Amino acid sequence: MHIAVAGNIGSGKTTLTRLLAKHYNWEPYYEDASSNPYLADFYDDMKRWSFNLQVCFLKSRFQQLVEIHQKDQAVIQDRTIYEDAMIFAPNLHDMGLMTSRDFANYQKLFKLMTSLIDEPDLLIYLKSSVPTLVGNIQKRGRAYEESIRLDYLKNLNNRYNSWIFSNYKGNVLLVDADSIDFLENKEDLNGIIDAVESKLHGLF
Repeated sequence: MHIAVAGNIGSGKTTLTRLLAKHYNWEPYYEDASSNPYLADFYDDMKRWSFNLQVCFLKSRFQQLVEIHQKDQAVIQDRTIYEDAMIFAPNLHDMGLMTSRDFANYQKLFKLMTSLIDEPDLLIYLKSSVPTLVGNIQKRGRAYEESIRLDYLKNLNNRYNSWIFSNYKGNVLLVDADSIDFLENKEDLNGIIDAVESKLHGLF
């Protein structure tokens, strides 16, 4: 069984992945953004490094999926390969930060990779407003995130909502991350767990 947590930068994906992995004894697969050698360069010069950054993320995510589909146990994944191709790369292209040639090449690579894998059994989407995202980003204090622009986060949010509500055909659990605190409030976490139980029992 493959569960995935999706959401914008600072929405709480890693935290929720860790909490659910502990509760269910699922094996977690985390997004280690800091291991991408292009990340700091990207935030300094998005146009120069966007293609390099996204291809590196795509490779890492696909490598995770190959490992996940070889597992006999339940797995929960922090961010999906679909977000790279449906959210981040198109946003960079539309903002003029990735050339059409690079974007077309990237999309072909994504289609080849996803032809070899299946969608998650359940996708948990953490829907967050920009103020919530900014607050969470500031709390964790990562130096390379200090230069993230508000319009960049807003554009990503718009794309997430369009993808989830109009294009994604898999099983989705929507979590309003603005109105709950699943890290500090146990009742909020239990509410998510109850919703996960309902979704999973509908699957199996």
